[in-house]
Amino acid sequence: MTATLPPTIARLAAPRVPLASCIRGYMVRSTLGVPLAPAQRVNRFPATPFCSITWMIAGSGELVEPATPGAVALPGSVIFSGPRTQPFATANPGPVHTLTALFFADALHALTGLDMAVQLDAMTLADDVLGEAWREVCAAVLAAPDDDARIRIFEDWLEPRWHAVRGDAVGTGSWSQAQDWVQSLAMRAALSGAGRSARMAERRVRAWAGHPLRTLRRLARVEESLLAARDEHQAGHVSLSDVALRSGYSDQAHLSREARELVGSSPREIIRLAQTDESYWPYRIWW
Repeated sequence: MTATLPPTIARLAAPRVPLASCIRGYMVRSTLGVPLAPAQRVNRFPATPFCSITWMIAGSGELVEPATPGAVALPGSVIFSGPRTQPFATANPGPVHTLTALFFADALHALTGLDMAVQLDAMTLADDVLGEAWREVCAAVLAAPDDDARIRIFEDWLEPRWHAVRGDAVGTGSWSQAQDWVQSLAMRAALSGAGRSARMAERRVRAWAGHPLRTLRRLARVEESLLAARDEHQAGHVSLSDVALRSGYSDQAHLSREARELVGSSPREIIRLAQTDESYWPYRIWW
């Protein structure tokens, strides 16, 4: 049975269609005006192939798992996070309001020239990573009156820049699957540049996306499995053994091991925690 969760705001917003191959989605989070226990002010996230920019509109936060001394985001801060190799958690000492844009890593590489292998597991002020033009639009986003206006301001600025660099990037509509993105990335890496050896393709993938191709495929397969498990749960039946086999795992135990490593818990536990534990709100809105 679903637990009664506090009336916080946690929602996922899709990008406009021309940006669907650049932005995976936006996460809006607000705990303003809601009394929460310390454990409910934790925010748990999986390992991810995506980069993010987070606007700290109100409140503050810090990275707590894995612990990084001094990694504190203050009100008015804009935080850049690179792709992550393991599950992680942040915590807010008080009420908070944030907006996070999730980027396909290769899209942000194309827009900024950042070597994503260097940005793997990075979490720092966006001013330390992005250029002056980004600094200006990030300030405009913070100054906007509401989240819809913030997203509109950012997308109005981003769309012409993405159109100029996108090339043959995957994505023609909202919510393109991670599996589709990884397949397209592998193909582009194999066909780009003068050197077309497997080693050169892998180097390109690492520079564009941070993770090696094998890890990207693992992350995409876990996502596919969790989405399938969610759909079966909502339909009133969950056969994780069937989900595992359809997703290419050898058995249910194989799927559970992979999920624990990359997501932090087994698929069955993730479904339960998303419904009963406030700190798992990112899983609740995504899966």
